[in-house]
Amino acid sequence: MRILLFAHLKDAAGCAQFELNCGDVDAEGLWRKLMDVHPGLAHFRHSVRLAKNSEYVAADARFTDADEVALIPPVSGG
Repeated sequence: MRILLFAHLKDAAGCAQFELNCGDVDAEGLWRKLMDVHPGLAHFRHSVRLAKNSEYVAADARFTDADEVALIPPVSGG
């Protein structure tokens, strides 16, 4: 799957995107794999939303290697 990172998450991982092979996993399994590959993401785990194929997903979502997953940090505006 393609993983897309934005804002400070790019800095934490050292890249804006990368490929990750996970098979069929739930969101928790995906987070475990993400943190194994880029431990710096662990600090942001509870403030980041996941989007699958351009749609925000719930905590019980499932992911496959064919998906594009974006890690979306909190956004503020004014």
